[in-house]
Amino acid sequence: MGQETGDQEPKLTLPPAIQAEMVKYCLASHPKAEACGFLIADASGRIERVQPMRNAEPSPIGYSMDPKEQLQVEKQLRQRDERVVAIYHSHTATAAEPSLVDIEHAISSDISYIIVSTANTALPVVKSYRIYGKEVIPEPIFPT
Repeated sequence: MGQETGDQEPKLTLPPAIQAEMVKYCLASHPKAEACGFLIADASGRIERVQPMRNAEPSPIGYSMDPKEQLQVEKQLRQRDERVVAIYHSHTATAAEPSLVDIEHAISSDISYIIVSTANTALPVVKSYRIYGKEVIPEPIFPT
């Protein structure tokens, strides 16, 4: 399963190949802009693919997903019986920790927020969080 919650601490089960693909996309945008996108799970909740999204306001210090592209992806997800289980983006010069803006823009506590720090391109850092209002909880990432 991609995410497990309930009475347990949140955790994210992320296939290594999916993580590698996500990091590759983030590195490709470095240092010009933050990369962003979704991790998509099948009906069982298993993360199956990375869905890169266009940064509509390309900047090394922020991102904004294109609303039209988001609608297209949402339609595809409904047709395929898939769902978004995580939103990811990169930090080009800072740690893999949510900024105040990241926390303010968190849309749901039901998904994971993954940050890929590409500050050191030789050793990118990937961390996941759950965000409940203003409370940020680190979420362990486990390979499948």
